[in-house]
Amino acid sequence: GSLLLAVHFYSSPRAAPLIPSTALGVLLLILSSLLAYTGIRRSLRNASLFLSLCLTISVFWCGYGVVFILGGQGVLNDTGDFRNALVPGLVTFTLALLILAVVGFLCREVVLAMIASAVSLASAHEVAMHYSTAFGSSAVACNYMIVCLVGGYFALGRILYFLTKEKIALPGTDLAQKKTHEQIQSTSGSTNHFAVTGLILNMLSASVFGCRLLGVTGKLFIGQVPWLWAAGIYQIGICILSYRAMDVLMATFFGFTSILKFAGGYCLLYPVWQPEEPSFPTPFLVVFSILFVVLALFLTLNCPLDGLYLLFYVAYCIALACRPKGFFEGGPQGVDVAIFVASALMTLIHLYNVKASAKIPTGKGAVKALLARSSFLKLREGADLHTPYLGYSKYADAEVLGYACSVLASFAITVTGDPQAPLATVVIPWVVVAGGILKLLGGSVAFARGKTLESSAFILYAVMWIIWGFARYGGLYGTTRSFHAAVGIIAFMLFNGFIVFCTLFLNIAWFFYSLTFLLIAVSFLLEAIHALPAGYDIAATVIFGLVSFYCFLSALSNSVFEGSCLPMGRPIVQLSGVGGGMTKCLHLPARKASSVKRIADILKNGGTCGIPTDTVYVLVAACNRPDAVEKAHHSKRQAQDRPMSLWISSLKQLEPAKHLFTPLLWDFMEAAWPSPISLVVPRGEWVDFLGMKDSAKYVGTPQSIAIRIPDCSVTTHLIDLVGPIVVTSANPTGEADTTHHNQVYAKLGDKVDAVLCDGPSPENIASTVVDCTKIDSGNIGFFRVGIVPKSQVKLILIVFLLL
Repeated sequence: GSLLLAVHFYSSPRAAPLIPSTALGVLLLILSSLLAYTGIRRSLRNASLFLSLCLTISVFWCGYGVVFILGGQGVLNDTGDFRNALVPGLVTFTLALLILAVVGFLCREVVLAMIASAVSLASAHEVAMHYSTAFGSSAVACNYMIVCLVGGYFALGRILYFLTKEKIALPGTDLAQKKTHEQIQSTSGSTNHFAVTGLILNMLSASVFGCRLLGVTGKLFIGQVPWLWAAGIYQIGICILSYRAMDVLMATFFGFTSILKFAGGYCLLYPVWQPEEPSFPTPFLVVFSILFVVLALFLTLNCPLDGLYLLFYVAYCIALACRPKGFFEGGPQGVDVAIFVASALMTLIHLYNVKASAKIPTGKGAVKALLARSSFLKLREGADLHTPYLGYSKYADAEVLGYACSVLASFAITVTGDPQAPLATVVIPWVVVAGGILKLLGGSVAFARGKTLESSAFILYAVMWIIWGFARYGGLYGTTRSFHAAVGIIAFMLFNGFIVFCTLFLNIAWFFYSLTFLLIAVSFLLEAIHALPAGYDIAATVIFGLVSFYCFLSALSNSVFEGSCLPMGRPIVQLSGVGGGMTKCLHLPARKASSVKRIADILKNGGTCGIPTDTVYVLVAACNRPDAVEKAHHSKRQAQDRPMSLWISSLKQLEPAKHLFTPLLWDFMEAAWPSPISLVVPRGEWVDFLGMKDSAKYVGTPQSIAIRIPDCSVTTHLIDLVGPIVVTSANPTGEADTTHHNQVYAKLGDKVDAVLCDGPSPENIASTVVDCTKIDSGNIGFFRVGIVPKSQVKLILIVFLLL
């Protein structure tokens, strides 16, 4: 990328540049996406300056590339347009990369610091070049050549490092030495390493409007939209990555600021096709400032400095509400200047505190120490801080953002008037983006955490807001096509009616949340058929907004404090067996060795557990605990004609009883296992060697027992810890096989002690059950043909008979 820019600036004094502006812009967009991918992938291994540098340059080149494309396509034709478009971004990244360089030098990341400082100097020279002819483009090109040389050195060092199997490492290119300290630091506390990039994006959007107020740029126009929308898109990405970093509060904050960035870009773009400037719904912006205040209060509990920083956005929303033209007025732009300075300082503090051992004091832990003395409010800490609803999840809970988006979308449409104005000017940034795109994000994360009903509702409501927003914006309500809009709204109401019914079994808050959304849908329907009573739409949106605000406060408090300070309520209709898996049954991730050990302890103490296997999920109990085997037999209503089976981890567990098996049967077991093949063998004295005692009556039939060694490392490791286990399918008799840990909760959640969660099972078909009671005569039968076909089992037997 730097080589392309070096060539461009070396050739810029010529009449025709060597690389056309459009081609350069497209190439920079491609390279920016690769840089973003590199930074995110690196973040999964360890947090470093490399992550912040990659993401910062990525967003720089993304906005930079789009501006070049606009220039190449003739959009920026007027005198000074190219300068007015470029300078806000160049100013931001000059300072941001300088901060990265300073921290890099202080923390001895010399190579990365040199790259950051070279790009920062190149941006500074380019700004000077636009304002003074004394500065030539060759200085910019020289700085980019430095990046090429240092980057080439770094790449050579990494290539040698891998080719020589870590024996040769050039100075400054060995990342392994830094990894250990950073991994220990990242695991010791929930540090959000993506927050630095989010703060730089806040600098970028503030720079666009702040430069106009300070006279650095001459006007606000379409050329600055790429910076704002690049910042908004990347901010949504940072929001998702913050959820992955288990930081609910900062993720919600970045979601809020992305809305402001999209709205600012939309307002600059709007005059292109409409003569009037967009207006702003005052109730919406007041509510937005209230949401920022609430979020700032909760963020102060974790870090008072972060909470103080959010107050700048409270002032920003109030300034926008006080000015009819919003982003085009000097008041909000003055707050933008303050946000730019505050974001730069916060970037420096966050970046330095992540990298350095000596921290800049931010007040972190001060409020926590005060609350530790309180018996009423207790902060949620420890291993269960981000425990998922069901099973395993890589993300923190996004319900806070989902409810907040409902509040924003509802209050954004409380403006009355003609369908074309002023409401048509606000539905795109405030309803479609806030109520649609970000709610889709919240629904996706909720689904990842096992909250199927909540995620379905969030996604349905997001689609409703998006379609209604575009239909209203396109003026379909005022045409003959309004009937078609009414039909679509009725379809959404039917879907929402089903959600309302389901929430009867969830909690009271969700019931009212989904029920009041029906009021919104009715409002849309009445408006589409031109039968809307005066004031009904405002009443409906206010009621839904208030219910959503309570849910927002409840989700926020429950994610920060232990207990239910603002309860969501109990289910209105409580069914027997429903909800047992949430309150009683442990859910442990199968990928952790500690989880397998904990399951083993439960089984040794007489418990029953659901576990994953090489086929479907099963219900297990230790065979030397008759009480547990009896409990498993009754909990799933085991049918007499479907006896429970026995599993071992290896044939070594049967070695003491080997003489009780025929040679052919023993050899067949050795060849068939481990696999999803269960062998029904004659019952005999060998059963006593496994210590089954009184539990033997529940396993197999009086004549035979099904036995298997599963082809699953987690299951065999568990059997090694516990001993032989008694197994049955994890579903009541007569129901379909269980292929996900969520189904174990749904079917047996209140009847088992724990579930080892591993997501969807590798297969949807159970094991093949082979009758080996007459194998010595050369015959085998099949009680059930499962994942392994008959031909494959018979082939194993034929080989041994021939031998």
